[in-house]
Amino acid sequence: MVNLSRICYRKYGNLVDNLRLYVRGGSGGMGLPRLGGQGGKGGDVWMVSKKEVTLKRIHDKYPHKRFVAGVGANSSVKGLKGEKGGDYELHVPVGITVTNDDGRVMGELNAEGDRVLVAKGGQGGSFHSAFTPSKGQTKHIRLDLKLIADIGLVGFPNAGKSSLLTVISHASPQIANYAFTTLRPEIGKVMYDDHKQISVADLPGLIEGAHLNKGMGHKFLKHVERTKQLLFVVDVCGFQLASKTPFRSAFEAVQLLTKELELYKEDLLSKPALLVVNKMDLPDAEHKLEELREQLENPEEFSHLLPHDMIPRTNLAFRDVVPVSTITGLGLDQLKRRLRGSLDEEAAKASEPLHRERLGALRPSRTPLSETITSSKCG
Repeated sequence: MVNLSRICYRKYGNLVDNLRLYVRGGSGGMGLPRLGGQGGKGGDVWMVSKKEVTLKRIHDKYPHKRFVAGVGANSSVKGLKGEKGGDYELHVPVGITVTNDDGRVMGELNAEGDRVLVAKGGQGGSFHSAFTPSKGQTKHIRLDLKLIADIGLVGFPNAGKSSLLTVISHASPQIANYAFTTLRPEIGKVMYDDHKQISVADLPGLIEGAHLNKGMGHKFLKHVERTKQLLFVVDVCGFQLASKTPFRSAFEAVQLLTKELELYKEDLLSKPALLVVNKMDLPDAEHKLEELREQLENPEEFSHLLPHDMIPRTNLAFRDVVPVSTITGLGLDQLKRRLRGSLDEEAAKASEPLHRERLGALRPSRTPLSETITSSKCG
């Protein structure tokens, strides 16, 4: 049997993405019965997001993973109301979801400076409690990191995601000709001539059944939730994960990837998505690309190629299909332009309501004509 209390963190290489902590609010201070004094409240424990902090650093710096706030001061003749105990603030990375051991979400920290209260301090002793203080809350909590990136690469093993990230950004992920090259998330920055940057996350390769936590499973899928847009990557010639698994064409790969996202969390399919068809330097690639385009335009006609339970309910409408070759450089500049264009389109949509609101506020209010006439008659 697995001892859950010993599972303190989960990591890929040097990346820790899940951490279990013990937190305790400070106890309240004693009241002073003789003069009706009130003890100070115990301190609270807070999680506060800060850039440049990592869960691995927390894991290494605090091996016992115990965080306790200060005790409230006792009431005394000199101070009838005791001082509050000191709060404990633990700096954590941006992109953290805080949950308790039952999986209930206590809060999210999506921007620097966000705060989540995880353990309240106890009340100081007073007349209402017979001057006896209460203890602070004691909990085990989990910090779950979900990477935040503009673009998330979605693809099966050996689709060429790591190679693609290398040639369009400054990242240097591990690359090799075997499945599961990407064992941990990798984020690269795509740079443009005007100094604009967009972040692209290469995430561990999916396999069929990832929604059931097979393979990298939820370790991959949870990171997709925090990306703004999806970039599907498929091998134009299809792939076969292992000798005992069926061969999948590029179209089948797209459908299976869609189904895995749908089964994990259907809302993911509402994200804008583009499709990269990789390895266009291979023989017969042009013919296979045209076949894929035809299948994507009429997916229902080719649904028989997949097992019934792996046919997605929703067929993604890709904003663009971009053929590329990481070997020859074909299509890479077009892909970079299209990624930026898609992000700019969404940013413009998001800012449009605010723009209209500001324009409305700038327009001078007009006095109704009836009011003007009444005013002139009274004068």
